[in-house]
Amino acid sequence: MEKSVSLQGKALILIDFQRGFEDPFWGDRNNPSAEENARGLIEVLRSSSGQIIHVRHLSSETGSPLAGPGAAFKRGFEPRSNETVYEKTVNSAFIGTTLEEDLRRAEVRELIICGLTTPHCVSTTIRMAANLGFSVELAHDACAAFTRNANVSFDGGPPPSANEIHRAAVYHLHGEFAQAVLTSDLVVRWQA
Repeated sequence: MEKSVSLQGKALILIDFQRGFEDPFWGDRNNPSAEENARGLIEVLRSSSGQIIHVRHLSSETGSPLAGPGAAFKRGFEPRSNETVYEKTVNSAFIGTTLEEDLRRAEVRELIICGLTTPHCVSTTIRMAANLGFSVELAHDACAAFTRNANVSFDGGPPPSANEIHRAAVYHLHGEFAQAVLTSDLVVRWQA
């Protein structure tokens, strides 16, 4: 007999899994498995009582890859009718949305967050979530960064690689704002 997974009081927040991040504008990226890992989390949550929340960035910048067709969700990340979508125009999913109020009304206290990009919208949302009192787990292998995330040198040195950008962002979040965890560990724990 299969065990039913209970994730009451938890929500998975998927940040900016959008087609615009397939544009060469962003440069090299790390972690080509990010989407596959995130879809694994979605699959587990859809078979449980946990909530799935989709966030997407609607850029107002002229020529942005995250406007028009690029604002659409990537294949495999299309929300189902019972899943909430929040649209933002800044890095944090809490700014200009009702995300905080809706989480509190649903008595969600624990968040699992993943998405694109690690140092920008993922990091900003996690920092705000922690400051608002939510317990946060960062599914770091379901996130990715691009060289565009740090393409301007502030000290004349060479820019970091996409993997260095990603790892630095995770290190800055882990222990202070979130616990960085592997998606496989989350799935094993949820199914235990």
